[in-house]
This record gives sequence, C-alpha cells and structure tokens, in this order.
Amino acid sequence: MAYRPSKKFKKTLLGSGAVLVLAALNAPAAVSFASEKYHAYKIAQPGYKKKYGSWGGISVPDGARINAIHAALLHTGKVLLIAGSGNNQKNFDAGTFDTVLWDPVKNTFKKIPTPEDFFCAGHSQLPDGRLLVAGGTARYEVLDGGVKKAGGGMRVKNESPDKAVTLKKGTVFRSPSGVEYVTTTDVTVPKAKREFEISYFKSGQMKPWKTKVTAAEARVFVEAVEEGPQALTTEAAQYEVVGLKGKQADNVYGLAQKLTTEKQDFQGIKAAYEFDPEAEKYIPVAPMKDARWYPTLVGLQDGRVLAVSGLNDVGDVVPGDNEIYDPATKKWSKGPFRYFPTYPSLFLTKGGKLLYTGSNAGYGPAEKGRAPGLWDLETNTFTKLPGLSDPDQLETSASLILPPAQDQKVMVLGGGGVGESAKSTARTAIVDVGSENPTFRDGPALPQGTRYLSSVLLPDDTVFTTGGSRDYRGRSGSDILKAQFYDPATNAFAEAADPTVGRNYHSEALLLPDGRVATFGSDPLFDDKDNTKLGTFEQRIEVFTPPYLHRAGADRPALGEGPQELDRNGRATFRTKDAGRIVKARLMRPSAVTHTTDVEQRSVELGLTKGGDGLTVTVDAPEDRTLVPPGWYMLFVTDEAGIPSEAKWVQVAGEETKETD
Repeated sequence: MAYRPSKKFKKTLLGSGAVLVLAALNAPAAVSFASEKYHAYKIAQPGYKKKYGSWGGISVPDGARINAIHAALLHTGKVLLIAGSGNNQKNFDAGTFDTVLWDPVKNTFKKIPTPEDFFCAGHSQLPDGRLLVAGGTARYEVLDGGVKKAGGGMRVKNESPDKAVTLKKGTVFRSPSGVEYVTTTDVTVPKAKREFEISYFKSGQMKPWKTKVTAAEARVFVEAVEEGPQALTTEAAQYEVVGLKGKQADNVYGLAQKLTTEKQDFQGIKAAYEFDPEAEKYIPVAPMKDARWYPTLVGLQDGRVLAVSGLNDVGDVVPGDNEIYDPATKKWSKGPFRYFPTYPSLFLTKGGKLLYTGSNAGYGPAEKGRAPGLWDLETNTFTKLPGLSDPDQLETSASLILPPAQDQKVMVLGGGGVGESAKSTARTAIVDVGSENPTFRDGPALPQGTRYLSSVLLPDDTVFTTGGSRDYRGRSGSDILKAQFYDPATNAFAEAADPTVGRNYHSEALLLPDGRVATFGSDPLFDDKDNTKLGTFEQRIEVFTPPYLHRAGADRPALGEGPQELDRNGRATFRTKDAGRIVKARLMRPSAVTHTTDVEQRSVELGLTKGGDGLTVTVDAPEDRTLVPPGWYMLFVTDEAGIPSEAKWVQVAGEETKETD
C-alpha cells in the first residue's frame, strides 16, 4: 500500500520548510542573534567573570538623573556628581544648576542645591575632606554664523585712587561714533594705585610731594545693543560709560579694539566654594581673582591648591595668571606665572615639582603650552621632557601616576589632535620622573586610537582603562566598547569585560571604596554612524566589578577596629583576623575627575608590620608630603592573590616632625 502523509505531517513539514526558508533569508540576523545569545551566556559564567570581571547597571530614579560633568568621591563614601547647567543652554538661561549625591552602598540619590553654574569648573580634595570647587560658566559659546550682535572684551579703567567702582550687568558703553554696547555680567574695578614720589633739589633740599596715579583695570564682555555692521570694529577706541556723571565719568571708561561677530567662546566665573561632605552643602569662600572655565586645580604638599588656566571672563585662555587657595584663610593669592591650555594634567611629584604630561582638554593654540615638562614652582622654571611619541595628539589624552607613587612613573594614554580633529592615537608613554634625565618611552599600544579614555588605579596595583572614542566626541559612531587592565609590573595590557554603555566627552570613572569602578556621563555629538541624529547625554551609571572580587566571593581580607588618622609617625594599627594572609597595604587618594582629567588619584605603598599575636597589622606611610599630600585616603590591604579588603578611610595630616622610636 502506498504511503500517504497525514494532514498533520504535511502542516509540520510546511512549517519546518518555512522556518528553513526564513532562516536562509535572514541568515545574518540569525547568526547575530545567536552570537549575542552566546556572548550573554559566556560573560555570565563564573569562570569568565573571574578572569575578565563584569559590568552591571545602576538603577537611577528619574528625578536624580543628571548630565554628570564632574565626579568626586568624598570621604563619607558618597559620590558627588556635578552637572551645573550640564552643557544645556536652556538650563543655563533658566538658572537651573544640578548636583546629585549618590550613596553607592544604599544606592540612594540626593539633590543638592547648587548656587552657581559649576559646568566645567575645577575641583580638588582639601586636607579636611572638603572638596574645593572653583570656576564654571558665565556665558555659553556662540558659534560662527550664530553671532547676531558684535561683541568682545572691554577693558574697564578706573583712575580714581579713592574708591572701587562696580558696574552692574546691563551697563552701557558708548563709542565715539555713538554705537552702544551692553555688559553681560557685573564687573568690579578696583581703585587706582596712588604712589608718592620724593625728589630733591641739587642743594639737597626736598622738593614738594608728587603723586603718581596708575589706573586700575578689569575686563567684561560686551555686545552691541543693536544688530548691524555699524557695531563692527577692529580699531582701538575709548568708550564712555553711559549714566556716569561729573568726575566719575572722567575716571571710569572703557577701552576696546576688537568687537566682531566672530565665534564667541565660553566665559568663566570667579566663584569658589567648598563642598562639606558632612553637612552635604556648598559653602562659599573668597572668589578667585581671575574667572576660569576649564581650569585645573591641583593640591600641593602643604594642603594649598593651585588653580591653573581656564577661559576667563571674556572667553580668552587665561594668559598665565595662576593663583593659590589657602584652606586655612579661605582666600586666594598670586601663584607663579605660566601658560597652559585648558584642563592641563599636572601631578605633584617627589620634591614638590609639578609634572605636566601634556594632556589637556583643548582651548588654546596648537603651538603654545603643549610640550610636557617639570615645573618648579619655587623658581618658576619649566624643563621640557623629550621622547613623547605623537606629541601633536595629547588633547583628550589620559594621564596618571602609576602605582605605587614611590616609583615616580607617570603614564600618558591615547589622545587626539587639537580641536575637532579626527586624529586619535593608540600611543601610551611612561616617564620616570625620579631618573636623572627623565624621558618619555613608549609603552604598550592601546587596541586602537582612543580619545577620552578613563583610567583608574586599582588596589591590586593595576590600572583599569575603559571607554573613549576614536573620533572627536564619539562622532561617526566611534565609541569604543572595550576595557583592559594595564599591569606596571609586566608593562602589558590584558583584556577586561566589555562595557555596554559608550563613554566619550564629559564622562568620568572612579574607584569606589568597595573596590569596584563606577562610570558616568558621555556627551556625543551624534548618536549614529552617519552623523544625522543629534547626540543625547548619557545619564546611565554602569559599575565594573573587577576579577579580584569574583575570585574572592565573600572571602575578602578585612580590617577591623583602628584609628581614622595616622599618628605623628605616620602609623596606624588595626585589629584583624586576617593578619596572616595580608601581604600589601595601599593608601589610595579619592578621585575628583572631569574631562579625562584626574590629578587627584594616587596609590601609595605602605610599610606593613604584623603583631606578634597574629591579630593586628600596623601600616606605616611615608613622611614626605610630596608623596602623600594631606587629606583623606582609602586604606586597602590585599592578600597574595591580589584580593583587596574594603577600604578604611584614614586621614593624613599636614607634615610634622616624626617622633623618634
């Protein structure tokens, strides 16, 4: 009897055929789907995590999501995320400035009232654990073609030696031809300087007193009241201040040479605040002398802070007028004069000199202030350091002091060309600052050319690097979803688990007290490879769990009871049941990072002594404050497998004379 398939079999066969046909038609999609499923399976395996680590997202409530431009770890264990206006003109115009305080342990978020636009400010950890925040935004840039009214810098003169003068925002200056310009911010001009001159007749008799008055000066940005070519000028002229009468009108006037409709850059502010981690609020301190946008603030060995570079109140790079903040007086004083492009990476090295690696975040001519070198603040001399490959691609590069800080080796990673250049480099380079003739030498190359690379010191003496993009601000879909570990001992990179969130311009990463790494932000120009869809700011938080935590499980070395401050000898003793397995101890300074610039983080090797009872360990820090600047540090101990404890917070006081044993 001939076989006749049943209707059910026919339907099954037809269905299977349809699946096969669809699979054939969609082979790439099917392969991609299968590949993604396999990858998800692979990275979830314990063996994979123990070798490469893992990533996880953080749940952020809608009301707490901000454009994180700055991130700083406080000694309370919480992370301060500062947006200011968040690179958003509408927020700036509305005076809407944001700061959020994130608790990584409880995963809670607290909105902090923000008194100024700290967008693109500078910050530094202070000895008492407060965070100094200085500078920010006074005015957003206006690009070529968008400038409707002529504008530029006005030098305001005051020839009166009797009193300073304050001109409010909206003050009008009038040119000799009658064209009027209005100020965009308040400006205060100090009183003129009066000097007395004494001279003598030939007979030796004293002549009558003479006085010499030198006019005081301040800058302010002005723009024409009306649009039109009549307001354009490149000729120097004196401008009267409308509304001033009599002698004051003679004493106070403006000088300007160039008022045009060319691109107008961002402008900085002078405001400075300390953020108090205990009160969880900003506290105003004396403002800086110069307005600064994109400044670097670097802590010195005596606890003071040097503010360097930035765009000033008329949108020019500060020409070299640096200043020093004293946390004892809450005031600023004049620092050594030296020019740098904005957000220069400056590191305190042994002996007190600052190493400028050449890393910066842009703004400034390509041929000025780009060469790396050692800066002696006492003599104000700068010694250039040779040997750096791709020296024209240091903008948006990362820099850090390799662990331990005592080795005095500093690394530069990646970077790109000046401005909106498409250039990027895979170059890394290392300089031994402690050598007789410091010279950069090439390190192992990154997997590809990388701008905006985040680089974080880990307690096992390795460096974790993640993210970045090949092109300017992630243009052309160039975000790099890769991460790797650098080991200074082997001078080699090793693969790490891939992040799932792209990070480029305005992104940050920092070490948490539990040994994980948190990443924030990213501000791409476009969200697609064809550069047709405008980018959106990345507000997700992603946290990396290093392999050492997967290997450890719940079995991590732990420090018990102990002091929160090193004694006068730089020592601290802690009780611990794990004394036998602990082999290393490190003090790790908490980060304050923005624009790939983190001059705070450093890892300091500690001496380690175990108690005779096997239940205590004593750590011993270097007394040299150029190696260990005063402030709060995370104290980690590790075992032979490189598994770290959770951090204990320990304060390092200012330098004192050690007691003799």
